[in-house]
Amino acid sequence: MQNKITVQRSFMKTWTLAVFVALTFCSGAVAVARAETAASASPNEARAILMRMAEFIARTGSFSVAVRDSYDVYQKSGQKIEFSEMRKITMVRPDRLRIEVEESSGDSHMLLFDGKELTMATPNRKVYARTPKPGTIDDAVVFFISDLGMKLPFSVLLKTTAPKELDQKTQTLDYVERTTIFGAPAHHLAGRTASVDYQIWIADGDQPLPQRLVLTYRKEKGQPQFRAQFSDWNLAAETPASLFEFVPTAGMHKIAFLAQLPKSPGKKSVKPVKVRKSKKPGGQK
Repeated sequence: MQNKITVQRSFMKTWTLAVFVALTFCSGAVAVARAETAASASPNEARAILMRMAEFIARTGSFSVAVRDSYDVYQKSGQKIEFSEMRKITMVRPDRLRIEVEESSGDSHMLLFDGKELTMATPNRKVYARTPKPGTIDDAVVFFISDLGMKLPFSVLLKTTAPKELDQKTQTLDYVERTTIFGAPAHHLAGRTASVDYQIWIADGDQPLPQRLVLTYRKEKGQPQFRAQFSDWNLAAETPASLFEFVPTAGMHKIAFLAQLPKSPGKKSVKPVKVRKSKKPGGQK
């Protein structure tokens, strides 16, 4: 059984460099009662809370945050298995970004952008990929997802265009309840896009930062979820330039991003170095 789960997990992973490169259970009656009392704010008020959060992040010059996330992997048996990761995100607008990821399997990855180059590294596998990409964080995120075909969970929250994108993609939005996260008051919202249902918990007060996020991919088999818990927000983090620069250690090998490998007409593309991967929810949603 362990081998089957491992195989399906590896098939679902999305850090593909050839690289490599968010409960409490309740009864149905209680759930219905909570739903009936949830509309304590109008959809317009809910959208105003969401936009306030997006605008606050978009104009924040720098921050760091820790994210514990988990995601479902649908098995052939019909069972869903949960895997997890720890992320540390540090960014300085307009053009510095560092994302560190540690998987539950022990693998670790880094995404670095210094305004000139974009680098993805898997240190424990001694490989990294690097490509020129001058511009802003917004430019780098779009390039990473659209051009390199990579996945970057909740990427919209990293961009200055977050308010516009969230407003355009959110088809419906409801205010679920006022609650607490980490002992602090928060607003619980539930929205829908064309393909994803999302829930977001946003801190009340002068710093309306996201505290928790749940994405449900309702068009995917088994409707898998991606869950993220945000903590340790720091809007005045120390961010020396060296933090965003990657210097390969001895023995590391530079490889190509899969999307950048040359393809010969009429022939199969060159097979990249095999790196464990799996399909996982969490793209630009």
